[in-house]
Amino acid sequence: MGDVTDFDALRRAMAENAEQPEGPARNARAEQLLADAERLDVPLAVIEALGHQLKVYNYSSEKDKMFVPFARLLRMWDERPEDFDAYETHSLHWVFKWMSAGMLDQPHVPLASIEKWLAEMAHRYRLAGHSERAVRSAEFSVAAHIGDHARAKRAYAAWLAADRDEMADCHACELHGQGDWQVTLGRDAEALELWRPVLEGEFACAHEPHTVLASSLAPLLRLGRADEARANHLRGFRLVRPMESMRGAYADHVEFCALTGNEARGLELLAERPAYFTDAGHPRSRLDFMAVVTLLMDRLTELGLGSRRVPGPAGRTWTARELAVHARAETLELAERFDRRNGTSYAGDRARARMDQRPLLDRLPLGVRTARTAPAPAAPPPAPEIRAASGLATLLAEARRLSETLQPHALQAWAAVAQAAQDAELEPRDRAEITDHEAMARGPEGIELFERAAALYAEAGDVGEALAARARGAYVRALTGEVDTALAMVTGLYDEILALYADEGTGVRQTASVVMSRARILMRRVHEGAVLEGAAAAQEASPAEPVPGGVGPGDRTEAAGRAERAVREVLALVDGRCSDDVRLAARAAEARAMLAELAALRGDAGRAAELFRRAASDYVDAGLGWFAVEYEVQVAALAHQAGDLAGAEQALRCALEYGGPYVEPVGRAQLHLQLAEVIGGRGEPAEAAEHALQAAHWADEAGESGTLGAWARQQLGGLLLRQGRCAEAAEVLESALADLSVQAHGDGAVVQALWWLGDCLGELDDHRAAAERRLQAAEIARHWPEQQDHATLAHLAAESLGHAGMPAEAEQAYARAGELWRALGNPHFLVRSLRARAWLALRGEAGTEGARDLMAQAVRTCEDALRAAADPSAREQLTAELGATHRQFGDLLARSATEDAEEAEDGVIRAAFEAALVQMDRAVALFGSLGADGLHGRTGAELAAGWLEADLGRPAGAAARARAVLAAYEDAGDEDATVRERRAEAAQMLEPDQ
Repeated sequence: MGDVTDFDALRRAMAENAEQPEGPARNARAEQLLADAERLDVPLAVIEALGHQLKVYNYSSEKDKMFVPFARLLRMWDERPEDFDAYETHSLHWVFKWMSAGMLDQPHVPLASIEKWLAEMAHRYRLAGHSERAVRSAEFSVAAHIGDHARAKRAYAAWLAADRDEMADCHACELHGQGDWQVTLGRDAEALELWRPVLEGEFACAHEPHTVLASSLAPLLRLGRADEARANHLRGFRLVRPMESMRGAYADHVEFCALTGNEARGLELLAERPAYFTDAGHPRSRLDFMAVVTLLMDRLTELGLGSRRVPGPAGRTWTARELAVHARAETLELAERFDRRNGTSYAGDRARARMDQRPLLDRLPLGVRTARTAPAPAAPPPAPEIRAASGLATLLAEARRLSETLQPHALQAWAAVAQAAQDAELEPRDRAEITDHEAMARGPEGIELFERAAALYAEAGDVGEALAARARGAYVRALTGEVDTALAMVTGLYDEILALYADEGTGVRQTASVVMSRARILMRRVHEGAVLEGAAAAQEASPAEPVPGGVGPGDRTEAAGRAERAVREVLALVDGRCSDDVRLAARAAEARAMLAELAALRGDAGRAAELFRRAASDYVDAGLGWFAVEYEVQVAALAHQAGDLAGAEQALRCALEYGGPYVEPVGRAQLHLQLAEVIGGRGEPAEAAEHALQAAHWADEAGESGTLGAWARQQLGGLLLRQGRCAEAAEVLESALADLSVQAHGDGAVVQALWWLGDCLGELDDHRAAAERRLQAAEIARHWPEQQDHATLAHLAAESLGHAGMPAEAEQAYARAGELWRALGNPHFLVRSLRARAWLALRGEAGTEGARDLMAQAVRTCEDALRAAADPSAREQLTAELGATHRQFGDLLARSATEDAEEAEDGVIRAAFEAALVQMDRAVALFGSLGADGLHGRTGAELAAGWLEADLGRPAGAAARARAVLAAYEDAGDEDATVRERRAEAAQMLEPDQ
């Protein structure tokens, strides 16, 4: 490209290219660099450029291009081995392994050629004095690939028995291969145990734990360890996503989605990598990819989504059904090519087994937003016998049983009766009950049906039930806002039912129904009054338009008193009759809940909570736990207001337990989210995260992904971060931020999500991205009245920019943060921003003088704050800060002298070391004034001073400082790691040759 004029420039260009994303662009640059190397007429330059080309080809979708540069390298080695330096000699032998795997992955390479190459590899390794471990590993790969398990077992044993040397794959890669073999043998648990050190971060390399995380997904699912599988998917996909060469691992993540009810996420993954459908440079990974595409498309077709448009090969649109056929044909054609080369049916057998897998879970919540492809299950459907029964009498009996016991499916059962009875001759009583329950199911639209049901009940001779039906209609009318009309209607019905009951013309059930309807309507009036009073209060605070039907405290008190009397009538009527009648027990429980509402309205939260608990308990005792859910939620809210978080948690747990499958998805999401907040607040982030995960799942099921789901994901991300699960947290938070908005969720929620995401990315060493997120959050917080968060985010962004190798941007961010800290009167972080700028200046254009000026400014700022501080605690903290500043000043002076050593005269260097020593002594004195609290700071500065003494040729001074450190820790144990480190360093300083 014209920018390579010498060997050093070539090496710089290759190093820069190696940092670029995998793919054709990087490969093309490597090809250009090889041409540039050839023009230099330096054999080693060509060798290094060929090695670079080999590497980028290997880590790309164009692996088939590796063979030509390797053949050239091998010829150059055979002709002039003296042109290779030690590193390139090692690299040449290392790449033999890539060639073995590369040949195996290309079905056009004959098996005989692969076997010949294995022998060549073994011969050259022997000549070079290398262990046969890598050779036996390669032989194992060949045998396992063609399905020769007997040979594979022999090679596997020989592989593990051979000595590890510099040609052996890294521990992480070896463990991956060994675990894969265990999976092949059906030993999932053994595979996971082999992979454990990689999964836990003990071993890693360029492609690990990426592939182990992917390979672990299906075994974990088969073993029922779904939580671990979910975590490994979120961690692993984040690693695999930017790496073009990892199509096989990518396929494992698509497969995971297909096996766990996350088909929609699987489609998202396919859409991210359209080239994977057609890239032909690595047929083996394409075989894997097309097999799982088939699996996913077959699953969608099975779910009734065969006509859905899906991502597929470029050039046309695809439906799931069409892509399933195409992908299966491609998979089998690729497998047949491998089998024809290998002389077995092994590749085809494995591909068919993979394509024909059945889902292992109906739906595994992932925490990230994913639309559900299959319809979400509603509350459990009516019992099978209702749907299966063909006789009307059976349907009618079952419907009556369900409604008598207040079961959740009663209305569905009555709907089934109505459907079956369309052309049947029925008794008036039967028609009355069908009509009554249809009215209940239709809500406000069923008001007139209640009147028709009442007429039918009367025709059947049940006057009491007729009055009850009309009372139910009156209550529904009240729900539409016609409270006065409803109250007038129910008052007459109330008088009639009491007279009828007194004459023994009806039973307690019918009477309780009317009395309860009246109490409900009166409670509506109370709540309506409370709403109007709130509106009036708001108008008084900000007059605008008159509030209609204004209500005063006296009116509210009167309405509440009347409602309470009505509620107590219900309790008096059913008292003593509840044990044998579940419907009467439900009336009593509801009445107590009404009394709880009245207590809450008059400000008696304690009494309200007690009554809500009693109501919930009554429902549970009656076997009607699903009715208790709303009252446990009320208990939780009151407990939370009272600061009783344990009580709130208990109530929310009960609500989930009692509601079971009968709570609607949005209700489940809300309950889980509240539990997540409460449990997370008491310091249990792991359990809280489980509830936040469920909250996100049920919000998605309810179609509330962008609202309630975003809240849940925001909380889940923060809880995962608190556990140190940064990769998972980052995936979840990025998903949350796609939906979180300042308008819908508030700027605080958005800033917190960005803040947490920045923390995650920083821990994952993605410092540039961390800086971007922190700067986004800081920009929002810039407009807040309180600037503490703005300053903190600006400071964190500066740290990230510095770690990302962007010193100019980091300097600007630290300067901005410093201005904010100064305005906030926070000397600690102002000083830290100045120190950070000093270190940046040392490595930048300002150089040593600029760095010294900034560090001196940090010292003065801290000294000024210390003089102004009156509080003893504040003085101690500032003293420690000043000590740390002098310590860093000393380090900076010493570093500047060391870095300028080639250009500076000895006298200048000595002067810098002497100045640094002065700063260290000041740090020692300041930390020493803090006693035990400053001990570690003092000894650290003392040792730094000791090394300066040694560099200045004063061994006695260095020894004296080392002895001072040992004396300081004379009575300390070895439990503290800092103590151990300081003692070891002091002992090293005392060694004669130091």
